[in-house]
Amino acid sequence: MKKNLILTLTAIVLISLLLAGCATNTNEAGNAGNTKKEKAKEITLAYVAWDSEIASTNVVREVLESKLGYEVEMLQVDAGPMYVGIADGSADAMVAAWLPSTHGENYYEPNKDKLEDLGVNLDGTKVGLVVPTYMEISSIEDLKKEEVGKSLNYTITGIEPGAGLMTATEKAIEEYGLDDWNLLASSSAAMAKVLQDAYANEQPIIVTGWTPHWKFAQMELKYLEDPQNVYGGDEQIHTLVRLGLKEDQPDAYRFLDQFKWDPADMENVMVDILGGMSEEEAAKAWVEANETKVNEWIAGIK
Repeated sequence: MKKNLILTLTAIVLISLLLAGCATNTNEAGNAGNTKKEKAKEITLAYVAWDSEIASTNVVREVLESKLGYEVEMLQVDAGPMYVGIADGSADAMVAAWLPSTHGENYYEPNKDKLEDLGVNLDGTKVGLVVPTYMEISSIEDLKKEEVGKSLNYTITGIEPGAGLMTATEKAIEEYGLDDWNLLASSSAAMAKVLQDAYANEQPIIVTGWTPHWKFAQMELKYLEDPQNVYGGDEQIHTLVRLGLKEDQPDAYRFLDQFKWDPADMENVMVDILGGMSEEEAAKAWVEANETKVNEWIAGIK
């Protein structure tokens, strides 16, 4: 009897230990699953502080958060670090790759094997040198004229140093023999303010410019012809993601792969921000007003 009791108690202890182990394993598996799920609902978007990219990245953030339940980190950087961040995995995605010319040679080509290009999200973009239509010049070649140079103080107002557009403009100065000219680095916002002030007083001004941008809706502007094609032709904005995003975060990947809109869409968001809305408010307003298009972006995501 005593022997049977000992065996019974031993069996109970062993069963208890086994059940405890199973419970621990179940909890660990559950915690691992929760951790994986939580990780899958976090994403980092890299972008440059161009008005166009502020608009697009905030719209993407709004859709990820309000429609797909993601927690989104916004990482504002210069163009070079934006590409490196996607390539090394410190950022998950961007919708701000201007290709093939603006970002191609310096940023995309060195990193293209370490990231995934999901293709075009916006067609019909352009970059170059921009002046008000009241100025009587039409080509970059005209900048060689002494009277033109003096009227503009031999200065082109640019944006952030290191931007692809700035690199292209430095090349344009060299290619067109504009030895007396200076490219003034500033920021996208500062460039726009200088342009607005000059335009209001009909003063001569030349800036680095791109479309889509709200300045073309607010002012009568024109691109200077580029006979040597330094700035390239029409460009597209591409969506780039880190390698492995499709497996790690399939919902975000599918949305980013299906994200595509028009210059008019982007300009609407930019104009709202210019009018005083916060970036978040403008993005939310656009998403709420464009339900059909947004539903196309998230089609097939459960």
